[in-house]
Amino acid sequence: MIKRIVDISDAAYLHLKHRQLLIDKQGIPAARIPIEDLGVLILQHPAIVISQSAIIACQENNVVIVFCDARHLPYSVILPLTEGNSLHAKILNRQCKVTLPTKKRLWKQIVQQKIAAQARTLHSLGENAKPLEHLSRQVKTGDHGNHEAQAAQKYWPLLMGTSFRRRTGEDGINALLNYGYAILRAAVARAIVSSGLHPAIGLHHHNQYNGLCLADDLMEPFRPWVDLRVRTMAAENPDAKINTETKKTLLSLLSTPVEMKGKTMPMMVSCHYITADLKRAYENREEKLIFPRLLYEDTQ
Repeated sequence: MIKRIVDISDAAYLHLKHRQLLIDKQGIPAARIPIEDLGVLILQHPAIVISQSAIIACQENNVVIVFCDARHLPYSVILPLTEGNSLHAKILNRQCKVTLPTKKRLWKQIVQQKIAAQARTLHSLGENAKPLEHLSRQVKTGDHGNHEAQAAQKYWPLLMGTSFRRRTGEDGINALLNYGYAILRAAVARAIVSSGLHPAIGLHHHNQYNGLCLADDLMEPFRPWVDLRVRTMAAENPDAKINTETKKTLLSLLSTPVEMKGKTMPMMVSCHYITADLKRAYENREEKLIFPRLLYEDTQ
């Protein structure tokens, strides 16, 4: 079952009663949601208050709680560390022992699929995708040669125009991209924790101050999906910014149907297949990471 993504943008009091999350606004009950139905809870307003019992119930049910800053951009997340899998200690010990050659082999696969996804995004928009298709086939172990950066140099001008600059601190298109990426990151991190893996132990990303390095690794092939939606919004409204409608469009990406291993499933569900494959790939060189494809990519 696809879990619900709940975004709260107004002042509210969130508390727990009979295993349900109650959302009160101005002292009046506004919504009641079974905790087990939740997947992601996004808190946008600085005057939102949430009780400790509600937080713990969310953690027990592997609900990602996302806190946003004054710009309405996701700033931090809360994830459970041990409830997601009863073999957490065993899996964590195995994860810590993954060799550098294995990490480089898997990172190559991730970069290849990210560039391939960028190429499909460009193709769906009628842009020339052949240079990126070629680059995706040239990626070496550990992305020696930095084909990811080479692809980005070709990708962004074709996607957003030659005047566009990807700057994380800017508003407009950049802020929309940031929001979409942050939502993807939270969904991937949720799947990682659910599988018993630790999100801080990455394959390529390794910043000691980043608690979600592995999520940053695994979300890379999903980024072009956000890019495509933001490009579409910007084409319809060059002044598009973060508001109720654009957030709704980006959040719906988590429930978008994708094709993976001959099956159709919501994007959020596919994340669990990826983390399961990753655990097997840690020990089996023949195991490959296979990322899903958007169903509409092949129909455009």
